[in-house]
Amino acid sequence: MGKVKVLLVDDEMEFVSTLTERLSLRGFDATMALSGEEALRRIASDPPQVVVLDTMMPGTKGLDVLKHIKRDYPQIQVILLTGNISTTDGAEGMRLGAFDYLFKPLAIYELIETVKKAAERAAA
Repeated sequence: MGKVKVLLVDDEMEFVSTLTERLSLRGFDATMALSGEEALRRIASDPPQVVVLDTMMPGTKGLDVLKHIKRDYPQIQVILLTGNISTTDGAEGMRLGAFDYLFKPLAIYELIETVKKAAERAAA
């Protein structure tokens, strides 16, 4: 399948840069965005196979970004990240077309496995 292109979107700079680095070290083509607006610009110019998207960000909220992605780029698979212990955001995201949702803090192996599965679906 080649290198899986992943866009990680989170407003917490240290968190998202660490995840981007860890995925890159494991052979993914990983880039990051610090806001929903930046994510949508990056997707428009160079669409990834998978987007890992925080649900709670200032400005454009994660679920709104998800709606835009699924409307304009339905082949892109979206994995939601939520720090909210309630499954409300995750369940709503699944209804809107997200591939899956994970809770913060997350284990890197869990993220890697979920990204691989999402990339398989994107390639299908």
